[in-house]
Amino acid sequence: MSVTVCLGAQFGDEGKGKLVDILAHDSQLCCRAQGGNNAGHTIVANGVTYDFHILPSGLVNPRCMNIVGSGCVVHIPSFFKELDALEKHGLHTGGRIFISDRAHVVFDIHQLVDGLEEVELGGSFIGTTRKGIGPAYSTKMTRSSLRVCDIFDEEVFETKFRRMVHGFQKRFGDLLKYDPEEEIARYKEYRVKLQDYAIDQIPLLSSAKEKNSKILVEGANALMLDIDYGTYPFVTSSNTGLGGVLTGLSLGWRSIKDVIGVVKAYTTRVGSGPFPTEQLNEIGEKLQSVGHEIGVTTGRKRRCGWLDLVIIKHSHACNDYTSMNLTKLDVLDDFSEIKIATSYSYNGQQLDSFPANPELLAKVDVTYETLEGWKKPTTGAKSFYDLPIQARKYVEFIEKFVGVKVKWIGVGPGREHMVVR
Repeated sequence: MSVTVCLGAQFGDEGKGKLVDILAHDSQLCCRAQGGNNAGHTIVANGVTYDFHILPSGLVNPRCMNIVGSGCVVHIPSFFKELDALEKHGLHTGGRIFISDRAHVVFDIHQLVDGLEEVELGGSFIGTTRKGIGPAYSTKMTRSSLRVCDIFDEEVFETKFRRMVHGFQKRFGDLLKYDPEEEIARYKEYRVKLQDYAIDQIPLLSSAKEKNSKILVEGANALMLDIDYGTYPFVTSSNTGLGGVLTGLSLGWRSIKDVIGVVKAYTTRVGSGPFPTEQLNEIGEKLQSVGHEIGVTTGRKRRCGWLDLVIIKHSHACNDYTSMNLTKLDVLDDFSEIKIATSYSYNGQQLDSFPANPELLAKVDVTYETLEGWKKPTTGAKSFYDLPIQARKYVEFIEKFVGVKVKWIGVGPGREHMVVR
C-alpha cells in the first residue's frame, strides 16, 4: 500500500488537477484532505473540460473511488451542483464519491458572513473567494460548527444551527440579512440525499490500506496559502501542506511514499498579499494572456510574475518533496529571456529564509538569474530531449537550485501534454 500526495508549491492554480488525473488512472482511491469549494482544478480529458471545486479530480477515472476528507469544509448545495454538472458532461459518479461524516459544513450564512468580514477589513481585505471557507473554519475552531454527521439528527441539527446563527446575528446585527428557517427547510431534502454519500472515513481508509490499495491525495490551494506557513494573513483558513494531509485524512505518516510539489513555470496569485516577483508591466500582461490566467473558482484575473525559487525552497522545507511537477512550461515559449528569482534582500542584507512578516516581504529586493529563452514551441514534446536545449537548462536550473528532481513537465492543457522523465 502506498500513498502519493500531490501538493501546490506556490499560491495555488499550479495545475495540480492534470497530474492528479494522470496519477488517478493507477489509483484505487483519491482523497481531498482540506479546503472547500474555494479550490479550482481544471482537467481536459478526451476533449472534454471538467471544472472541479470540492470534488476530487480522481472522479474522471471511472475505476477510482473518491472521498472528501474530515479536514474539508463542505457546502452541500455546491457539492450536489458540481455532481450534476459532471453528469451533464457524461461523467457518471454513482457509488464513487463519499464525504467524511466528520467534515464540517459550510452554510449559506458562512458565505454571507465572509462578505461582511471582507467589508470590515476595508483596504486591508484578504481577497477571499467569498465561499464561506474562513467563517466555516472559524466556527470549527470555536466549536460552534456543525459536521456532516449532525445533519442526520434533525432536532440536534436545528438546535445547533440556530445557536450558531444567533452568534452571527449578535455580531453583525442589522447588517446580516438572513432567515435561518429557509436554510433549515432546505436541509430536510439534503438530509435524505446525503445518506448515500456520508461515510466514516476511518474504516474506509483502514480497509484501503489493508488491501494494499494505491491512494492518491489531492491537495487544494497551495503552501503559500497555508494558515501557518503561507503569507499570513493573506492565506486560506486550512493547512494546505503536508500537515493538513495528516490531520485531514486518517492515513498515518508511515503510509506516505511520495510527496509531489506542483510548480508553475512562473508565479501567479489571486487576491491580496505580497508578491515579490509580480510584474506590473507588459511581462505580467503577457503571462496572464498567454497562460489564460483567470481563476476557475472566482473568474478573477491572476496576478503574474517570474518564477520565485525562494518560495519553492521555502515550500520544499515545509513539505519535503520527493519530486516536482513543473507545469505550463509552454507559456514561456515566446520569451527571449526568462528571469528566475534566487534570493531576497532587505536594507542591503540578504535574507537567509522566506520572511514571516508580510510588511517586510512587500519591501524586499529580489535578485534574479537571467536565462536565455528558447523561442520555439514545446507543446509537441514527448520526451525531455524533445525540448529545446534552453528549456532543458531552465528545468535543470530549477531542480539543481531546489535539490528536487523535476519528474513531470507540463507543455500544454491536455492530458497528453505531459513529459515524464
